[in-house]
Amino acid sequence: MSKITEDTKALRAMTVEALNEELLSLRKQQFVLRLKRRTEGTLEKPHQLTLLRKRIARIKTLMTEKAGEANVN
Repeated sequence: MSKITEDTKALRAMTVEALNEELLSLRKQQFVLRLKRRTEGTLEKPHQLTLLRKRIARIKTLMTEKAGEANVN
């Protein structure tokens, strides 16, 4: 099983509040990395920005799905 699938399963098991907390944490990490890239000119692991952006998108998608499920029920 791929890591992304395991990660998505773990995210799906989380509540909306936990997803919000995770999203806030990821946004802070993203901000720090973007700031570091601008001030230092480069990052040791530039792919981290891409991974963070994708994880943020995954969480937002799950939050939208959960909001839709709540409205249907």
